[in-house]
Amino acid sequence: MQEKDLIPHLYRTEFRKITAVLSKLFGIAHIEVAEDIVGDTFLLAAETWGLKGLPNNPTAWLYTVAKNKAKDFLKRDALFTQKISAEIKHSTAETHEIEIDLSGKNMQDSQLQMMFAICHPGIPPEAQIGLSLRILCGFGIDEIADAFLSNKETINKRLFRGREKLKELNVKIELPLEAEINKRIHNVLTTLYLLFNEGYYSTTRDKVLRKDLCLEAMRLTYMLIENESTNKPGVNALLSLMCFHASRFDARTNPKGELVLYDEQDTSLWNHELIAKGEYYLNKAATGDEISKYHLEAAIAYWHTNNDQPKWEKILQLYNKLLIIEYSPIAALNRTYALSKVYGKEMAIDEAEKLSLNKNHLYHTLLGDLYSTIDDVKAIQHLESALKLTRSSADKKLISNKIKKLCGQ
Repeated sequence: MQEKDLIPHLYRTEFRKITAVLSKLFGIAHIEVAEDIVGDTFLLAAETWGLKGLPNNPTAWLYTVAKNKAKDFLKRDALFTQKISAEIKHSTAETHEIEIDLSGKNMQDSQLQMMFAICHPGIPPEAQIGLSLRILCGFGIDEIADAFLSNKETINKRLFRGREKLKELNVKIELPLEAEINKRIHNVLTTLYLLFNEGYYSTTRDKVLRKDLCLEAMRLTYMLIENESTNKPGVNALLSLMCFHASRFDARTNPKGELVLYDEQDTSLWNHELIAKGEYYLNKAATGDEISKYHLEAAIAYWHTNNDQPKWEKILQLYNKLLIIEYSPIAALNRTYALSKVYGKEMAIDEAEKLSLNKNHLYHTLLGDLYSTIDDVKAIQHLESALKLTRSSADKKLISNKIKKLCGQ
């Protein structure tokens, strides 16, 4: 790795780890202090390494400096005596003797505990995702703003409100007891699911696929699997779903970065190692009596990586079950595509139009495809509506090409 790329790489991999440990030490009310200390550590690294060159072990350098900065803060700030001292004095009487544990295990544990803290049911979903991106994934404000198609000011306000809510609820950075884990795991999985989807179905103007968001969601989900207390069937099902989707990363875009539709993908570009991992975690998810939406979506994703017959019949059956367990308009829309594959376009059109998702570009895009060869005028009308509604430049180009094709251009 080139020297100029090292600090951004370390920021992505180490910021979250150190921040989680320091946040746990300082308490939930002082997450910003932890973030500031780690941010200052990286600023010092940029200045020092630029003048003196790289240390022998850059990661160890960051850990040492972060520890020293944290200890200096505790020594000089009244926060130590007023807020923290009473909580940690049982383990030490002198500030300089405080042991800040940046071992791999403690950093892993702290991140897992922080995940459950951030995904507290009292925190709004958007704030959960934003805080996860910032604290658990080490994303900068600009990157989060880009992911949400927003601006820095809005994101800063959202993160501030999320932190304030954590303080108000006095959320503990700890792994809940077994009964509470079972209650909270739904929120954690929802956040990770939304985080992955934000990358995979990215609405950003210039990027069809945000692999970094997807990989972070997969990393955090795998962290849950690594811990015996959180290694639940639903977690395995979610990671399975992510693996199946991730297996088609390279086939979803062409060399120009343009979106490639599923039916037109080059299957030789599919990652069969990830498909095998998806199958492995789907089998692991098949324990117990629970069948979650993640189980069914993972099974649907499995069939999308499989060309055995009766593929579309299986997918349609799974969508029918999914809509019973947890109805969503988008799942219903996706079901109509499977329906068209099994029973033909006319039946699918009838089902799709019942949904009346007139403000959704995917709805009009699907109807445009279904009406093509049946009523090209209606097909073009729906595609033009989709073109007005979509915010993605990649989708705009794809829809425009469909319209041109129908117009014989």
